Amino acid sequence: MPISGTCYDKPTAGWNALVRIIARKTLRDFVESLRGNKDQKAVKSALDSWFHEVRTSDWHRPADVTASYASASIVGNDRVVFNIQGNAYRLVVAVDYQRQVVFIKWLGTHKQYDRIDVTEVKFGN
Repeated sequence: MPISGTCYDKPTAGWNALVRIIARKTLRDFVESLRGNKDQKAVKSALDSWFHEVRTSDWHRPADVTASYASASIVGNDRVVFNIQGNAYRLVVAVDYQRQVVFIKWLGTHKQYDRIDVTEVKFGN
């Protein structure tokens, strides 16, 4: 089941975050939805790594994203698609480069991703 959501994640004390990610809860909910699935631990690890790497990124334009993630796909002016856990899952985000904010728009399997319009997908659908 694909997951999308909206909530703010507070910075961890002592953490030098450059990028704000909205919403970490979406990632946690997705991992929880995989309970009992053999991929759950690997997906959790991949999403945790992505989260911590992105929080310390300094992205001012799409080229900065692809410099960090060569396999990321830039879709439109603000959308980026990340491959998660060997491309078995896809994570769609919108990036506000000026404000250094990443909005999680959608997360699901590659098969589910093939059925969405990545430029239009929004929270909750």
